[in-house]
Amino acid sequence: MTIPQQDKGKLIERAMSVRAQAYAPYSNYHVGASLLTNTGEIFDGVNVENASYTVGICAERNAVFQAVAHNQRSFRAIAVATDNGGSPCGACRQVLSEFGLDIEVITLDSQGNIIMETTVAKLLPQAFGPEHLTQE
Repeated sequence: MTIPQQDKGKLIERAMSVRAQAYAPYSNYHVGASLLTNTGEIFDGVNVENASYTVGICAERNAVFQAVAHNQRSFRAIAVATDNGGSPCGACRQVLSEFGLDIEVITLDSQGNIIMETTVAKLLPQAFGPEHLTQE
């Protein structure tokens, strides 16, 4: 599934813009993410660090959680803007997989260049899903 160029452009623009709002005083690695729902809405997220490193949140999960808080559960694509076009971490891949392995993932560097276009399925082969939970 490929999203229309107009939607892709809007996602890229929003991810690049929201990246400036990231709170990253420890790593100085600012990340912005924009998530496109199947209804055409876009939800943004940024990474938020904490002095107790493990309690921070990545931009991708922040965007997904924002969307879920607004009763959205079906996603088409996510654009992720970082300094170097880094790929979503394992935790973010797992969260995205909960909502669909066919979600498109676009990563961007600090200049807005597309570094990678792929899907959650390709980023997380053999994803763990609800079908792996035992039913009693």
